[in-house]
Amino acid sequence: MHLRAATRHHLLAAGLVLALASGSLAAHSPGVPQAERPSSPAAALRLVHVFVALADNEHQGIVPVPKRIGNGEDPAHNLYWGAAFGVMTHFRRHPGWTELRATGSLPADVLERVVFRHRSAGVLLVADAYRGAAIKRTVVDFLAAAAGSRTTTIETEGGARAIAGTFVPALVAYVGHDGLMDFGLGAGDLPATVLPGARDAIVLACASKQYFSTPLRATGARPLLLTTGLMAPEAYTLSAALDGWVAGEGGEPIRNRAAAAYDRYQKCGAKAARRLFATGW
Repeated sequence: MHLRAATRHHLLAAGLVLALASGSLAAHSPGVPQAERPSSPAAALRLVHVFVALADNEHQGIVPVPKRIGNGEDPAHNLYWGAAFGVMTHFRRHPGWTELRATGSLPADVLERVVFRHRSAGVLLVADAYRGAAIKRTVVDFLAAAAGSRTTTIETEGGARAIAGTFVPALVAYVGHDGLMDFGLGAGDLPATVLPGARDAIVLACASKQYFSTPLRATGARPLLLTTGLMAPEAYTLSAALDGWVAGEGGEPIRNRAAAAYDRYQKCGAKAARRLFATGW
């Protein structure tokens, strides 16, 4: 399916805390990503935070989709969340990930959150479903996370495997309509990098390399996967890219994985699919 054509949240962590299987809590210095603290017990944890702007026929400049999957207030059936190839549905069915029960309060305009742990690598994936009318907030929150100025607070249930703490994501992803085709960002919407060490960023939206490159540069994040044209930002592409990232692969192998997955579902041809994706600047 092809698509056409904010307030900055400055959350500084008081500390980064992980409830490990032993039940012990590992404290971290404020403002330092765990990825840069190899001596820390939580250094092995890598966090992916996915920001999903729910498809919304009424409030977004998209080619209208069926009403049931285009209601930006209904995550359960939404094209990018609860539908067959939505983020929540896909990762719940993925054999490589196991879901943890998310608890605690949700950020503003987030209607639903899911948390998954990679079965073999232990990578943690947090995905937030933002109401469709709040697509600008979704983009701004994504950029703030890419800059390291927005941390992710997680609470899950599950006995000894429960996790509670505030973390700086190592990879951030945006999934949904390219809202920057419809609205601009003011100076106050563009966060400056506040933490050392670049994070990886994925933007699965139409022509994201054209529209997101400038604000992403301001965050200091590395563009791991962007797009060059119209596309369907469904979860199989994100999943393929994460498979490569979890395995420690670089940009080109991840681009190839994403293209192969996209072609598998969209039947657009391997060469066309590869041209659709880009890595780096």
